[in-house]
Amino acid sequence: MSIEQKPSSNEEEFFAKQDAELLAQQRAKLDAVRDKAERHLHHMRCPKCGGQLKTHSHHHVKIDRCVECNGVWMDAGELEQIERVSEGKVESYVKSLFGLKR
Repeated sequence: MSIEQKPSSNEEEFFAKQDAELLAQQRAKLDAVRDKAERHLHHMRCPKCGGQLKTHSHHHVKIDRCVECNGVWMDAGELEQIERVSEGKVESYVKSLFGLKR
């Protein structure tokens, strides 16, 4: 007659911890994949309408313009570059950003 051996409470606790750690690792990997996919979906997209952004160079400052709504977006430091343009040229520079006559 064979006697079935029941796992001890220590064994149950060990396997429960092992399962929990494995689930946590898998969850972290899935979160990283989802984060990367979400970043890819939003990369070079207009914050206003979601259209594609194209990079243009104006007076050595690179700006991003939406092909859908023509919104103009700047990265960190680009506004400071514009501020360095002499006061006499600021108005014509801003007009050139929006395709207006100088």
